[in-house]
Amino acid sequence: MVRVSETTTPDLQTRIFTLGPDEDPSADGRFAKWLNAEGIGFHEGTFDPEDIPLYLQAYRADERVLWGVHDTAQPAEALDADFPVATYGTMVHTLNVGAALIDVHQITAVTVRASHRRQGILRSMMTRDLREARDRGLPVAILTASEATIYGRFGFGCATLTHSIEVDVRERFEVTARATGTTTLVAREHAVRLAEQVFTAFDASTFGSVGRQYAYARRASGEWGRERPVEDRAVRLAVHYDAAGTPAGYVTYRFAGWETTPYTVKVVDLVASTPSAYLELWRYLGSLDLVQVVTWDEARRDDALPWALRDRRCYGVKGTDDVLWVRMLDVPAALGQRSYRGSGKIVLEVLDDLGLANGSFSLAVADGVAVVEPLEGAQTADVTLTVNALGSLYLGGVQASTLAAAGGLTAHTDDAVALLDALFGLAQEPYCITHF
Repeated sequence: MVRVSETTTPDLQTRIFTLGPDEDPSADGRFAKWLNAEGIGFHEGTFDPEDIPLYLQAYRADERVLWGVHDTAQPAEALDADFPVATYGTMVHTLNVGAALIDVHQITAVTVRASHRRQGILRSMMTRDLREARDRGLPVAILTASEATIYGRFGFGCATLTHSIEVDVRERFEVTARATGTTTLVAREHAVRLAEQVFTAFDASTFGSVGRQYAYARRASGEWGRERPVEDRAVRLAVHYDAAGTPAGYVTYRFAGWETTPYTVKVVDLVASTPSAYLELWRYLGSLDLVQVVTWDEARRDDALPWALRDRRCYGVKGTDDVLWVRMLDVPAALGQRSYRGSGKIVLEVLDDLGLANGSFSLAVADGVAVVEPLEGAQTADVTLTVNALGSLYLGGVQASTLAAAGGLTAHTDDAVALLDALFGLAQEPYCITHF
């Protein structure tokens, strides 16, 4: 099915479609043209025709909805009108909010061609999509941002962060925790199944985790490469089995090459469903022969590894990246399904320039369980905050007191900020290692 509508002018048409069983998998098909238009936005080359059916299979498995904005009035020499000048995609996966895995609206593949910027195209797509997602009953929208300056305009707030780390695994590297279970390389034919099994356990136990799309386990396992859905023979996958023989973690990695010094292994993906599995995967990485440094871009900010090393100076943080951005669509539904710490009651006034989630809401928490009710008419709020700040606060990755200092939150009672800090606080930071 295709929905066609005007975007900002009669010459700009938005076409929204899903990928049914009869979708053309050829290089001349609608899907291939959409995919190549997205590639223009992210400075990628044209996709190989033989790869299109595999990407189609992946996108269909994810149940993606694809948007393309088409300009019917371009010069004759331009790419034909079947190539979108802007792309946008959505899908639904789960977000772990402690008490539940909730379905959330994911936004991805956002591009606008340079020739068509500053024409309101992104705003038209984004505002329409957010309203439709809210009307379908999805309480939260999420995305991972290639540019950090764009999405605050639409009410998103940065909610999770990761560290890029470099670990010296030469002679002084030693994990001091008692060894458990066993870690071994696994055959390629078992890699996807094991990666999916381990991630499922990780996802169920990790606050802030987002369910992964079809391609993730295939790239993590080396069945798909970074650039194309063909085997990456340089990738190795090791699985940690706990004392009961259950797969509890995996790491996939590749050697950076002999021309790189110090000799470096780059972690492609590392997922551990238990703390002991995490340390055992690092014990394995530290035992790789001829390797001097291991790098990884998805470590927790509150990583346990340096505290488990004989010499914590082996561990270096090279950078910090934002991962998940969160946008409230239905405040009572979103806050009502989250788990909290302790008990307390507070009235929140949410400011939303798009008018999707604004209003006053009573948040009453008893022993970690919330009841949230919208309040009608003039109400005295304990806290006023932007929808962006509420998105950042939602997963507990930043304290309310920090948001207050940054100007995104204003307290009207003396103990309001302290109460928010207590209620939204977590034993560990939220952690998301799913990009989309």
